[in-house]
Amino acid sequence: MDAAAAVAVRRGIAGASVDEVAEQAGFTKGAVYANFASKEELFLAMLDAHFDSRLAELDRILATDADPDDQAREAAEGLMRRLADEPEWHRLFFEFSVHAARNESFRVQLVERYRGLRERLAKLLASRAERLGIEPVVPPAEVAAMAFAMANGMALERLLEPEAVPDDLFGEMMATFFTGLRARAGVPPRPAGRT
Repeated sequence: MDAAAAVAVRRGIAGASVDEVAEQAGFTKGAVYANFASKEELFLAMLDAHFDSRLAELDRILATDADPDDQAREAAEGLMRRLADEPEWHRLFFEFSVHAARNESFRVQLVERYRGLRERLAKLLASRAERLGIEPVVPPAEVAAMAFAMANGMALERLLEPEAVPDDLFGEMMATFFTGLRARAGVPPRPAGRT
């Protein structure tokens, strides 16, 4: 998977070849095709593993009884750490998106995975709202879509102009967003001085 990521970052999906991925990974082309029917399938499997890792992190954060604003900030800060530690993953996601715009069968598969991730986040948010006794004024599916749009926008800004995006900016954005949602739901603000 690491070899596929390295080749895709360097060449783009369209320019990447199974031969190059196999060579970088130390396998034969036949060994790669024994596990994946196409290079697109290989790249989607790589994306699946990355999405699973991100979901596990969100599960852990949202399973606690921490304040929702703090949870939003922690999740956002986790994304910013990933951007700093693994910038190639977000480049790859944008690369996958461009490839999907030109390849309908790949787009369908990418959207299926992306939608699954977004739906899982919506379920986590709905469960958290229920535990807090909050009736959402914006459906959790729409909150998840908004959160994804903000995360993707922040990732793009960070990739294009890293010095203009401080490490804590996305955390502040998400905390502000969830504070606004709570206010719209009639949930009183946190007491002053509470962390």
